[in-house]
Amino acid sequence: MATELRDLRDVEWDGWADTLDLAFGGLPLPPEERALRRELTETGRSFGVWDDGARDDGGWVATAGSFSFGLTVPGGAEVPVAGVSMVSVQPTHRRRGLLRSMMRHQLADVRERGEPLAALTASEPAIYGRFGYGPAAQDMQLTVDTVRLPAPGLPGVDGVRLRLVDPAAAVADCERVYARLVPARPGMLARRPGWERIPVLDDPGKRDGAGVLQCVLAEVDGEVRGYARFAVKPGRDHAGPSGTVRVRDVEALDPVGYAALWRFLFGIDLTSSVAVSTRPVDDALLHLVPDMRRCGIRLDESLFVRPVEVGAALAARTYRTPVDVVLEVTDPFCPWNEGRWRLSGDAAGASCARTADPAELALSVRELGSAYLGGFSLSSLAAAGRVRELRPGALVAASVAFGSDVAPWLPHGF
Repeated sequence: MATELRDLRDVEWDGWADTLDLAFGGLPLPPEERALRRELTETGRSFGVWDDGARDDGGWVATAGSFSFGLTVPGGAEVPVAGVSMVSVQPTHRRRGLLRSMMRHQLADVRERGEPLAALTASEPAIYGRFGYGPAAQDMQLTVDTVRLPAPGLPGVDGVRLRLVDPAAAVADCERVYARLVPARPGMLARRPGWERIPVLDDPGKRDGAGVLQCVLAEVDGEVRGYARFAVKPGRDHAGPSGTVRVRDVEALDPVGYAALWRFLFGIDLTSSVAVSTRPVDDALLHLVPDMRRCGIRLDESLFVRPVEVGAALAARTYRTPVDVVLEVTDPFCPWNEGRWRLSGDAAGASCARTADPAELALSVRELGSAYLGGFSLSSLAAAGRVRELRPGALVAASVAFGSDVAPWLPHGF
């Protein structure tokens, strides 16, 4: 039977989404989450493979799509990015080239839209390196021993008013804080309308023994300066109560507000630990406690980045120190990127154009993606044999220039 790669029509969404759910275990989404997912799906950016013989009346056997975001890059600019998501291939149709054809179709579409970057989170990272996506940001999870660590504090925390509020009612206040933080850290997403509702979904079936989602606002002189969303999972052992505070989000506009929120989370009654699902690797909490070892740190790669248009992508960010280097880029999957590019830039701006000058560094588009946000250095990639220095001194200069003062971080998936 014939298969066809084609765009998703709005009336087909339910069947398309069911196919996607099957690929990820087949558990149905709660009604509220499913309705929001349908609302957020950009039909014009979603597609898949249809097989006339998959069922009696045919059906979807592969899916893919993307979302329109703005991604903060070093220097603070917001760059249009395709947030690649909803990628699946049914087991009955593996090893037929369907994923490759969808990735090729998608990247051509992203290029046509004028977006210089594509980004994704990966359940299986090894898959996407074949298509030019490189790990660009890490994510830190913490399990903090709040019995042995004192609550964080800074001068002025007593002047911060903390107020428990309904999470859904406080969305607008929290989103204003989040929006002010976005330009300050590479990897953060400028969210489109509707995405602010994702963090307050609270289906009872997904609580895993924890209570309802709660929200606390940090206020100074009546202005909301920070927030934390959390739930408490009760527990008890031979020594007494041993509950866990599960933190979903904690953000603040200044160090004092941030310390006040953590002091609150450390001090919740009947708990002995705080579990944090995602923080940047340079998070200030590590310096608000006297012993990092009690924070149970775990790191994972989180955001994978792919330059779709090398010249436009490299020109969209700034550079920590002046840089003038010729890059020899290989990109067999998107051959329009292949060749030599001269990158010239500094903290004020940059340009990147094709050149016939001799190459000074050689790398693939995947390594460019890994270095793009400053989360992984060109020098570390060279040590792994993934970047080659063709002119002595070029590697160190470029590696320093590509760095970022703050670690890149993706605050949530998509």
